[in-house]
Amino acid sequence: MRIKNGTHAIKKRNAILKKAKGYFGAKSKQFKIAKQQVMKSGNYAYVGRKLEKRNMRRLWIARINAACRLNDINYSNFMHGLKVLNINLNRKALADIAVNDEKAFAELVQKVKSNK
Repeated sequence: MRIKNGTHAIKKRNAILKKAKGYFGAKSKQFKIAKQQVMKSGNYAYVGRKLEKRNMRRLWIARINAACRLNDINYSNFMHGLKVLNINLNRKALADIAVNDEKAFAELVQKVKSNK
């Protein structure tokens, strides 16, 4: 007696359909179309993870720049001054300081300005 791949094929199909749950129309019901959409969704998710990193960096830079301009210095001079002073804070941390602790950020700006 030959053993077929029936149960395994059903499991595979169900796994794809489970991932496609919530998609509109045939994309969530028909296996062939659902499989295509799940693959496409995976590609979108992969690209989205890369784009999110870029977007977050842009947001941090915009926040630092806004805080710098409130303290009468531009972004590039501020970042260069930090590098010269060997203050190793990444943009995420600087943006957090700029938003949540304006006094500390102003002190950093004063250190950069006084070093010129």
